[in-house]
This record gives sequence, structure tokens and C-alpha cells, in this order.
Amino acid sequence: MGWSESRARGLTLKNFVGRDFLPRGSGIVTRRPLILQLIFSKTEYAEFLHCKSKKFTDFDEVRQEIEAETDRVTGTNKGISPVPINLRVYSPHVLNLTLIDLPGITKVPVGDQPPDIEYQIKDMILQFISRESSLILAVTPANMDLANSDALKLAKEVDPQGLRTIGVITKLDLMDEGTDARDVLENKLLPLRRGYIGVVNRSQKDIEGKKDIRAALAAERKFFLSHPAYRHMADRMGTPHLQKTLNQQLTNHIRESLPALRSKLQSQLLSLEKEVEEYKNFRPDDPTRKTKALLQMVQQFGVDFEKRIEGSGDQVDTLELSGGARINRIFHERFPFELVKMEFDEKDLRREISYAIKNIHGVRTGLFTPDMAFEAIVKKQIVKLKEPSLKCVDLVVSELATVIKKCAEKLSSYPRLREETERIVTTYIREREGRTKDQILLLIDIEQSYINTNHEDFIGFANCYYTEQLVTGAQQRSTQLNKKRAIPNQVIRRGWLTINNISLMKGGSKEYWFVLTAESLSWYKDEEEKEKKYMLPLDNLKIRDVEKGFMSNKHVFAIFNTEQRNVYKDLRQIELACDSQEDVDSWKASFLRAGVYPEKDQAENEDGAQENTFSMDPQLERQVETIRNLVDSYVAIINKSIRDLMPKTIMHLMINSTKAFIHHELLAYLYSAADQGSLMEESGRPGAAARRHAAHVPRAQGGPQHHRRHQHQHRVHARAPARRRHLAADCQHSQPYPTACFPPCTLEKSRGPPCPLLPLLPPSRPPGTPPTPLPFPASTHAVPCGFSHPMPGACSRCFCCHHEVPEAGGL
Repeated sequence: MGWSESRARGLTLKNFVGRDFLPRGSGIVTRRPLILQLIFSKTEYAEFLHCKSKKFTDFDEVRQEIEAETDRVTGTNKGISPVPINLRVYSPHVLNLTLIDLPGITKVPVGDQPPDIEYQIKDMILQFISRESSLILAVTPANMDLANSDALKLAKEVDPQGLRTIGVITKLDLMDEGTDARDVLENKLLPLRRGYIGVVNRSQKDIEGKKDIRAALAAERKFFLSHPAYRHMADRMGTPHLQKTLNQQLTNHIRESLPALRSKLQSQLLSLEKEVEEYKNFRPDDPTRKTKALLQMVQQFGVDFEKRIEGSGDQVDTLELSGGARINRIFHERFPFELVKMEFDEKDLRREISYAIKNIHGVRTGLFTPDMAFEAIVKKQIVKLKEPSLKCVDLVVSELATVIKKCAEKLSSYPRLREETERIVTTYIREREGRTKDQILLLIDIEQSYINTNHEDFIGFANCYYTEQLVTGAQQRSTQLNKKRAIPNQVIRRGWLTINNISLMKGGSKEYWFVLTAESLSWYKDEEEKEKKYMLPLDNLKIRDVEKGFMSNKHVFAIFNTEQRNVYKDLRQIELACDSQEDVDSWKASFLRAGVYPEKDQAENEDGAQENTFSMDPQLERQVETIRNLVDSYVAIINKSIRDLMPKTIMHLMINSTKAFIHHELLAYLYSAADQGSLMEESGRPGAAARRHAAHVPRAQGGPQHHRRHQHQHRVHARAPARRRHLAADCQHSQPYPTACFPPCTLEKSRGPPCPLLPLLPPSRPPGTPPTPLPFPASTHAVPCGFSHPMPGACSRCFCCHHEVPEAGGL
């Protein structure tokens, strides 16, 4: 809106009110938004929000107050401000309506205006007209080309379909002779849903001659009735009709907006109610609130951890695998694949068997196949299981650490509590990791210690002595693979993969829907599986890794034929690409189930040398083949056993143990690690940063077990005289409130877990002998004895420690 548009807009507003109340002048006059509320009333007066108690009956004073209030905020030298002025006008000559008068766009800065004044005003206008609940009144003079209207241009930016815009055409009486705005007013030139309304305002001569506004409205009415181009639409033109139209359309617009507004308010209300529900038991003046909050958060941490592991969470992640699902993938896809990857090299194995047989025979020529050679080779293969087994534990530990971080996110309001919780649980997991690895190594050592040739699945020496049953190693393994494969038509996996190595001349890389069965790999145009592109039998196929391209973000593996045949058209191998390394590992595991194994690393140029490394006579060849088949059979038994025991061992020694630790011991460790005040200090409180910094001061070396006794004595007990703490494990049947138990404690001699202060106490004394002095103040003996009495003055005797404590000290 240029100045001429701004002036026309001001005159239109004055006609609405029927009073000359807006500031006049040249240049930019409206320098702050004016929120004008028109209210029908029998008496006529005006009120400003900034001076609410004062009623203005003289509208010249209203104009002066607008100018003064503008200058108070923006200064007197043409400055602008987005802070609105609120004005209410009560009059019998108005309809109920709210209008916002905005500054006109200035092209060149004047006075104190900044260089970017045009953009500042534009941003200010857009803030108001962008609201979907508002109607836009775009005022444009008739003697100006409609295509150049700044008002319509801005309205088009926020209302491109013209649903909220009402066009107002002014200065119809000043158009050149022989021209008119009939096409514009009939909504033909630039259509708007709500149309255009023409008005005729007072001229500058009328204003200087103090022509009455009511007389101006009568002259406006006469102009439309007498003009030949507007006579047929006179009842739809003029300021009174504009007022009625705005009132009616605003009412209709509000009615249309109400359902969406009601829905939005209801969703906000539900969100707020849900948030309030979380704080329904919060009492700021409750002295025990920190203890209650700490207990609840630790309990919730344990529940979240268990849900993420067990997979019973109420908020299921639909974007990626997490928690227990990832650990399950490690157990049943990644670990079996690692076992197959360490499968022995055929030539090396045969050479080792040959050397073992010869070394056992020594200078003699052996007549029988020595079982010692079999045991030596089998034990060597069993040792190779250690690396993938330990790697499996490392992968599970990494996933548990991720789960702990995810569960601790709910503690982010209390940085020290979150930090200590992560540190304590992670330290415990690391301790369990060592024990789990020791147990797994022990299992492998047990398998090594005794070779059970009477196992029901072992083929035995007897089945290998007959020449008619001595098939070549390749034939036997092929037979075994066929036995391992699932039902031929059983689908093992479906999913999208990209064939990565098709040349640009033939279409380049393309994504297909792949279906892997026990006998073939097929790919289709899409997941409907109607248009099959190709079917590849799995016989003689193997998998190899392919380095990711420099400019590619995909992870690639390849399928090739071991007999050097083309796999697909003129391709010796098919490179298949996935979005992540996890998808690659998952597909490799699926191919493994179908009997497609990974390629072994071997130097092709050494084949000739390996072929000539040993020369076997027929008898030695039969013995090597016999032991080779026996090794295959027995190693398969060991693999099956390890694959079964690995998940069980890790679950028992690491995962289930960590769940129990979080539920039963984490709270006690937190109390022993720091005082409750610092743990429950929120991140935004003063002094929090300094105390968190102090929390990073290095401590004595050792895990939770190392610190427990000393920290329990020096940290927790030192605070007891001020307020004796009721630890989480104190009572077997009550909540950990600081000053009392609920329900009331009873002095039942039901023994619970051992008292952690017991190692610090002198030996127990027989009844009737004088009590031995305690090594720490009696008042600090607020410990989880396993009896229901750990509050001040509850009892005078600690039954598990067999030491009397004075009533004044309390337990």
C-alpha cells in the first residue's frame, strides 16, 4: 500500500465510525497497528486500553491521544513499532466489528526509519494477515492499475485462492472521464471469492471545508445511483453496505472456523490434562517430595528398561529396531553368520589332517586311522569359536548401553541423577560382561576337554570306514546343505534391494522387490509380485563383501557363482545394495539359512603350491577323508550347542542380572553415590552447574562394590542428624519416606537382606553381655537391616546386627 492507498484506507475507517478520529498528514502517518473495536451502543464515546478509566467523548482528543501514544513508543521522527494501540469506539452508528489498521508500505526511509523499513513494515503486516481466522481488507484506489496493487499483492501471498480477501475500491469519482471500474466491481478482472465493494470518500477539499461525514455518505449514495456504470449495483456499493458485509462475513467466517478451533482446543485440553495427570500427586510443600520423586523415577527407569528388553512397551518404535529386537537379531542372525564366516579352508584343513596323521604314525606306516588326529583337529577348530562368541557379547553390551541411554532420557531434568544412574548401571554391565565372557570361555574349554564320540548326532568311525560311503568332501557337504535347507517353496525373506552394477547404457542401478526361498532368489518390479524380472537358482552361489563407492551412501554385498559362470545376463556377480549395514547383515543371515555361504579369503596364486604341498597315497587319502567327514560332523554338533547356549548364558548372566540390579539395588547405590539434594537438583536451578562440576571430581578406583561400604558410612550417615534417611530397602513393606513409614512399621523379626554395615560392626555379642561401642555414631545407623524399624525412635535394638542403640539416636 502506497501513501495514496493508506490515505484511502484511513478515510474508509473514518466513514465506518462516522467521526474524524484518525491522525492526518503527509508521509507515513500510521506508524503502529491500530486495533479498532466497534461496539454498538446508545451512547457515543471511545476508550483506550492504555488509559482504560478515561472515556473520550471528543474525537479530536482521540486523534491527539493516538498521535501521543504513537510518539511515546516510536519517537517523533517517523519511527515505527509493531506494538498495537487498542481503541474501542461505542456508538449508535456502528455495527459490532473489529478492524486492524496497519501502516502503509514505505519505499524510501525518512527520519529515524531504518534502511530496511519496507521489509519491516511488510513483516509486520504479514504477522496480522497470515492468521487463518482473519479477513483481509485490501484497499485499492480505482485510478490505479489493479495489477500494481501492493495490498492485493500482499493478500495473495497469504491467501493465494482469495478465500479470505475482500477488495475495496476507492476514488471511483476521480477516474478519468470515459473510464469506469465496472469489470473490477463485478469481480471479472481479478476474481475474489468475497468480491469487491466500491466506496467514495471525502476529498481533501471536503476535509478542509469540514464537510460532515454523514453528508459525505449521502453524497456517496447519490454518486452510485446517478452513475450509469454503477447504477445497477448501487445497493451493493458504498460505506454502509461495506459495514454490513464485513459484519455478516466476519460472523460467517467465525462460524466456519469454530469447528476447527473447537477441535484444536480439545486436543490442547487433552494434552494439558495428560500433563497435569503426571503432576497430580505433586505437592511443592511436601518435605518428602524429592524422595518420592527419586523413587518413582528409579522405578520408572527399571520399568522402561524391562519393556525395551522384553518388547512390551506402550510406545512401540515403528521406524527402526531397538532394544530387545536388536539383541534378538544379534543372537539369531549376526552370531550364526559369524560362526559360518570362520568356516575352515578346505585345502588347509586337509593338509593339517595329513600332517597330523603322519606325525602320529611317526616312523611307522599306519594301518588304521588314528583317532588322536581327529581329536587334535577338532580341538583346534573349537578354539576358533572364542572370537565370534566374545564378539557377540561385545555387541550385546553395546546394545544394552544404548538402551540405558534411551531409558535415562526421562531423567534429563535432573542432570546429576541421570549421570549417576548411567554411570552405576553401565559400571554394573561392564562387571557382568567380564563374568559372562569368563563363562563363555569356560563353556568352550569344557567342549575342548572331552570329545564325546558317542554323541547321538555323531556319525562315528564305523560309518566312515566303508569305501562305498566315502564320498568326496564337496559331495557330502552339498548333501548336508541340502538337508539343512528349508522346504523348497518356503519364503525365507522378502524386501527391497538395489542391483548396483548395471551399466548406465542398460538403465543403471535400479531397485527391485526380492524374494528369497530355500532354492532360488527372484526379483520383481514391485511388492505385488506380479511381474517377475528373473529367478536365480541358489546352487553354487556364494556371498562376498564389496567396498562402498566413494559417492554412494549405500552398503553393498555381491552374489557370485563358484564355478565362474555368469550369474545374471553378462554379469559374473550381482551387487546388491541396502540402506544400512544392519540390512546387509540381515540379508546375509537370510542367505545363510538358504545355504548360501560367504566367500573365504584365500590367495588364488597359491593354489598350485597348496596342491603340491602334500602327495598322498590312496590309504592316506582315505584316512584324511575319513577324519575330514568326522570333523565336519563333530564341529556341527559343537556349533549347534554353542548357538543354543550363547543366548541363554548372556540372558542369565548379563541381561536378567541387570534387570534385577536396577529393580533391587540401583536406589541404594544412588543414595551411596551422592546426597539426595544434589541428585534431585534440576538443570535450571542456580548453582546447579557448579555442583555438577564438583560431581566430576575423580573418585577412588573401583566399582559399586568397592565404594558401597565407605560411601554408605561417610556420605549417607553424615547427613542423618539433620534428617535421618529412610532408604529404599529399609522396610520390606513400606515406601521410603524420610520421617515415617506407611503403613506403620512393626517389629517383626523377619530377616531380610544382610545389613551392609554388618562388616563394619564388632563381632556380635551373646545376650546379657555389655554392648560393644559402635564404630560410627548411633544416630547414623539408618540402614536396611531387613526389619521394619528404620525410623527415628522406632526401636532400641537392631536384631540383625545384635547391637543395642539408644532411643535418642534412632534407627
